Order: sequence, then structure tokens, then C-alpha cells
Amino acid sequence: MIPSPCINICQMAAPGGLCIGCLRSLDEITVWSKIDDAARTRILATISQRRRALAAAGAPLSTNKPG
Repeated sequence: MIPSPCINICQMAAPGGLCIGCLRSLDEITVWSKIDDAARTRILATISQRRRALAAAGAPLSTNKPG
């Protein structure tokens, strides 16, 4: 089972936006525990794309997992 990408920095950037910690949408967060690893892999790929796009734009990223 693929673990959640949550890094315990849970705050939505704006209504309808992404979590500033894990870069998932509210829908992606909600379904995570119900989906299979193939769907989780697709979400992780989307997160990677988002992270690259934000980095290219010079946006700060929360990438440090606590603990």
C-alpha cells in the first residue's frame, strides 16, 4: 500500500485550491483511503507535476516531513 503524501501541514491555499503541505486537492485527500495503488500512483504523479510547476514559478514549497 502506498502511504499518504501528507506531511501534516494541512491548510488549503484557497477554496477549491490545493493543500499547501501535500499539494493535493480536497477531492484527492478525501478519496485517498478508498482508492487502489494505481490511482494513488496517478495522484502522486500529478503532485510531482504540480511541485515542478510551482518550483519553476519560484513558489515556496513545503517539502519537509516532520519528525
